[in-house]
Amino acid sequence: MKLLKTCLAVCLCVPLLACAGKKDDDYVDRPAEEIYNSALKMFADHDYTKAAKEFDEVDRQHPYSEWALRAQLMAAYSYYKQMNYKDALTALENFIQQNPGYKDVAYAYYLRALCYYEQIVDITRDQGTTNFALESLRDVTTRFPDTVYAHDAQLKIDLALGQLAGHEMDIGRYYERHGIYQAAINRYKKVVSDYQTTGQAPEALHRLVECYLSLGLTDEARRTAAVLGYNYPGNEWYRASYGLLVKDGAAPEGQEEPWLRQQIKKLL
Repeated sequence: MKLLKTCLAVCLCVPLLACAGKKDDDYVDRPAEEIYNSALKMFADHDYTKAAKEFDEVDRQHPYSEWALRAQLMAAYSYYKQMNYKDALTALENFIQQNPGYKDVAYAYYLRALCYYEQIVDITRDQGTTNFALESLRDVTTRFPDTVYAHDAQLKIDLALGQLAGHEMDIGRYYERHGIYQAAINRYKKVVSDYQTTGQAPEALHRLVECYLSLGLTDEARRTAAVLGYNYPGNEWYRASYGLLVKDGAAPEGQEEPWLRQQIKKLL
């Protein structure tokens, strides 16, 4: 019995010793530059998963070196290339917080914005990620206005604003189709006030004209059509609005320009 217990103890210890030996074998102390270059090769071969792990190894073995700072950014970029946005954002947030004065921190802010931007979904779904993207993109243009990143960020800001405006329009149209005009009006007004530089603004004004006419608010419809014509002269949405007013008897047929000038004088 004593012999059996001894054998069991030895058998149990062997796997543990083997695991311990394997763990020691996994760690090989290497120069930072060697690990970094190895990671770069993996990245060049599009093996982003291994590259990220290898870049992380630079930081693990040489945490206070210049190589480690470069590797942290490249690890985040490797996660980004995998579309592993969660790990990329975690790495970037840590980098930004710990190295606010680093020479390439602008790129970290830009890459963070891209991680959010590339997760933007279509206008029919929740736009929480779009708001995060917009905030991050504005961070880039505000903090680093004279960089190439700021130029691209501004272009993406315009697209993100159009996305948010499109979301509001989608909801507004839904309410309008179901005769919930006040709720639709609130959505369209938000587009006009908050997203007036987007391509959605002319349609929002036209939809307001539709809603006001449906509610019998003829004066509001006229004023809104005048604003539409003044800000977007010749726009197809203005012509559509004018046609609705003519049909409703709220504007004279065939006198679009004189009528518009008259309404604009009233507004001014």
